[in-house]
Amino acid sequence: MTARVLIIAGSDSGGGAGIQADIKTVTMLGGHAMTAVTAITAQNTLGVQAVHQIPTEIVLAQIDSVVSDIGVDAIKIGMIGSAETANAVAEYLERFSPLPEREGSRLPIIFDPVMIATSGSVLADAATIAAFTRLMRIATLVTPNLPELAALGGETAIRALGPAVLIKGGHAEGPSVIDRLVTDAGETRWTNPRIETRHAHGTGCTLASGIATGLAQGLPLDAAIERAIAFVRAALANAPGLGAGHGPMGHALGTSPFDQLKDRQCPA
Repeated sequence: MTARVLIIAGSDSGGGAGIQADIKTVTMLGGHAMTAVTAITAQNTLGVQAVHQIPTEIVLAQIDSVVSDIGVDAIKIGMIGSAETANAVAEYLERFSPLPEREGSRLPIIFDPVMIATSGSVLADAATIAAFTRLMRIATLVTPNLPELAALGGETAIRALGPAVLIKGGHAEGPSVIDRLVTDAGETRWTNPRIETRHAHGTGCTLASGIATGLAQGLPLDAAIERAIAFVRAALANAPGLGAGHGPMGHALGTSPFDQLKDRQCPA
């Protein structure tokens, strides 16, 4: 059966990040993407011009509509919109009895704690960030970048809530990007040459959705992360060069499907 991935996140009118990047990623990796839109943003490569939050009851209705009919193999949570929605989604998933068991664990939930867009626009206020704690408690994996990690209290604070943590190294300095996975079993690192480009809008969304797709397809966590990192790097290398600011990546990779590229060395 095709892996079913539910994405709970905001819409990016520019198509570089958010729901749009998530759908492209899941589709390219062979999954079926479903969505619960939490916010509509007017944005392009230069920034976010406007944000309209979707009412919490409509977000929940979208989730319920999908899971009651199509079913879900993994969930990716991105921009959550508001503290009210964050708490309501967490409560829904906490009591959602149809969540299937897989090897003794609950349905994989990947939480990308989106706070600030690549352009620098704020996408989560203090109350919403405070509500992230409840989402992290139910998550399988949390994927903060370095500024998000600091805002959430650090690696130890997140791990104390239970999830594994993938600390993304893109915001660090230096010629290499080091991504660190921290779990109960220890630490795994991926080190790759930095790809210098201004067309990196949506890297976090793409990575989290790629991991969710891998887990939905039955991959172990480390293998799902490794494939997702390779996909992000390939998409960066194939960016179409759109816009005057932080442009979108090239999710289509100039080929189809992704399995034609997954064993190829991504250009640095």
